[in-house]
Amino acid sequence: MSLKEKITSDLKEAMKAGDTLRRDTLRLIDSAIKNVEIEKQKRETGLSDEEVLEVLGRAVKQRQDSIRQFEAGGRPDLAENERVELEIIVPYLPAQLSQAEIETVVDEIFATAGQVAAADLGKIMGQVMARLKGKADGNIVREIVKEKLEKIA
Repeated sequence: MSLKEKITSDLKEAMKAGDTLRRDTLRLIDSAIKNVEIEKQKRETGLSDEEVLEVLGRAVKQRQDSIRQFEAGGRPDLAENERVELEIIVPYLPAQLSQAEIETVVDEIFATAGQVAAADLGKIMGQVMARLKGKADGNIVREIVKEKLEKIA
């Protein structure tokens, strides 16, 4: 069963169970997937699981940004809604790597990159994120890479 089929199946279950929050969140995800299918002209064939993971990753990032903004704006009620949606979406993503596992990958990239300087943050980040593909939060990766670059400089 593909990831898209799993989301559709879970959406149907949520509708039957009367779970409105889960239903609405999964409808938003389903809609986002369909929008990307239309953009990429893959409506007939559908998106691959990797492409669906990209859509889910963007949805998670949007929710995390909204939580930060709502908390900064003094709206804990709206932030809580976003947290609940986030809890519904996250199980569809692959397991996230621990900080130690991310550091290991970053160290490997540094070893193959040779001589690096603080200006190479973007180059290193691109290589690390390409290797981790959805298995780690970009903000955590950026902090680890920055720390390692600061130690070198």
